[in-house]
Formats: sequence, structure tokens, C-alpha cells
Amino acid sequence: MSLTQSLLRSPAVAALTSPHGVDRYLEIMNPMWAVHDVRARVIGIHPETDEVTTLTLRPTSTWHGFRAGQFVQVGVEVDGARRTRCFSISSSEVGDPDTLTITVRAHDDGLVSAYLAHRARLGLVLHLSHAEGTFTLPETLPQRLLMISGGSGITPVMSMVRTLVDREYAGRITFLHYSRFPGSTIFGRELEELAGRENIDLAVVHTRAGGERFTAARLEQVAPDFADIDTFVCGPAGLVENVQRVFGDNDRLRVEYFKTSTITADPDNAHGSVRFARSGRAAENTGGTLLEQAEALGLRPEYGCRMGICFSCTSRKTEGTVRNVITGAESGLPDEDIQICVSQPMGDCAVDL
Repeated sequence: MSLTQSLLRSPAVAALTSPHGVDRYLEIMNPMWAVHDVRARVIGIHPETDEVTTLTLRPTSTWHGFRAGQFVQVGVEVDGARRTRCFSISSSEVGDPDTLTITVRAHDDGLVSAYLAHRARLGLVLHLSHAEGTFTLPETLPQRLLMISGGSGITPVMSMVRTLVDREYAGRITFLHYSRFPGSTIFGRELEELAGRENIDLAVVHTRAGGERFTAARLEQVAPDFADIDTFVCGPAGLVENVQRVFGDNDRLRVEYFKTSTITADPDNAHGSVRFARSGRAAENTGGTLLEQAEALGLRPEYGCRMGICFSCTSRKTEGTVRNVITGAESGLPDEDIQICVSQPMGDCAVDL
């Protein structure tokens, strides 16, 4: 560590720059100067489909690297305010240590995703978290691997496959990917190249062009011994849940939800009221998640993924019982920290927001 970095990280400098911190002042002089925070400059933009774009990022020296399958929280200034969302890293962990890629699908209601996919320009500086997540390859690689992905869920899986190729993995990979149409298949050309490798059995299914959605029979066809293979699944909740039903209680299965099930608020069956104590807002329980109900009352709680992965939305529940909309687990413990993006109140509930 250089003498300058040591001085900038010292308690004396921290005290002098309180409450903002030294990185806030360095940012004013150069947005890529930092001693604690991680920032990254966009150095490459590659359209994958009409809706999806891959951004190549060069992070500051404060970046600690990543493992294939992990994600980052990305902060960007949109309409005068910093917005933060989670995106999986799509590049190989064995590639250029000074860069990484994220592959972003523009969602109709996604302010950040639409901005990054369609409006990002070379030189744009983003705020990054360090890499997070446990959806990663094992340290000791087995001789067989099974990958199943759907839609944008291919991004962390592709990071794994690219890493395995770069490591010259000699085992066998069975890779089953679902997309809507040929033209909407992310990394379509690269998938065609992967299909030509001797140790990769690849099948891409286009569900809106005659292809059948995931079934147990299909899995038996591509991997008859699937129950004995280390398996990684990422995609919409419907796909992930179908795979889980086929595997049952099997610790060889590792899953990542790329999109939670759509939870439709049902006011006819919801009861009680929801109170956000710190802001003094309250309303009848609509049956939606606590994040959705807070937003309906005009609150703007912090969140990153809206699917229970990044923990950015964690808040203290002081009263009531909530149900996790992904796992179905209910908890009525008082004064517990919950993820409001996936927590549905079951009657009266109070949150410190």
C-alpha cells in the first residue's frame, strides 16, 4: 500500500472528512479516485439483443474481484438521484483481472435497467458494491456438472461456464437453457460455439417458438443421472420451482432466483393494517409485500434486487407476522430484521420505516 493510501485511510483523515468520508471529497476531484468505495468506468458496450446489453467495466483498485456466479449492487445517477440495483456478473473470473462485465435486460418498469441497457455511454462512472452471493462453483470441481437457466438467468450461469472453459475444465457439462425466441436468446452466438465443444452437451429451448417448457421427462432425457450431478439453476421462479420439485430434497441442487413469482395482492383475503412507524404512515393491509405497500404510501425504502437476494431492503419488524413469498416460511418474532421486498404481512404489522 502506498504512503498516500495509508494516509487517506488513517483515522485522522476520517475524522477530518466526517461525516461524508474521504471518498466523497476524492470523488469531486476525480470520480475514479477512492480508498474505500468501489467505482467502475464503462469501457465497453455490446448489445446482446434488442432488450439486453453487456457493459464492460473497469473498477477502481479498491475492487476485490469476484467468483463466477456472484452479483454486484450497481449505483447510477438517474434523474438527479443515485439508484442502486443488483446485477449478476457475466464474465469469467479467470479473465482480465482489471475488468468485469454485467449483462442487463431493460425492463419496462426498471428505471436503472432501462438506463444501463439503452442510455449508458462509454466513460460513465458507476458505484459498485463488492461481489456478493453464494451461488458459486465448488472449490473442488466434480467430473459432471449440470446447468439449467431461463431468460436473464443465464448471466451467472454463463459466468460459470466461461470460467470452466478458461480453466480448461476436463469434466462434462450438460447445459439446458430456456429463452422465448431465437432472437431473444442472450449470448446466442457464443452458445452455438459452446455447443461445438467436446465436453459440453448444450440444448437451447425456445418456449414461444414450439419448444416445450421444462419437464421431468426433459431432464431425464438430457441427464438421466441428474440426481447424482452437481446442478446449478438460475431463472424465473416458475422454472426454479419446477426443477426443485423434480430434485426433491437433494443437496446437489443449488438455485438462484432471477425473478420472484409474481405476487398478486388480494385485498379480499388480506386483513389487518400495516404501519410504518418512523414515517408515521399506515394503511389497510393490501396483501402485497411490505416494500410494495410502503411504496404505495409514498415511501422510498432502499432496495436492490426485489427478490430476496441482496438484503439491501432489510428493515426491523417490530410487530406482527410475515410470510416469505419465496420460501413460504412465516415468522411472528418481535423485533426481527426482515427483507421487506419478499415479506408479506399476515394481519397487523409494524415496520421501522
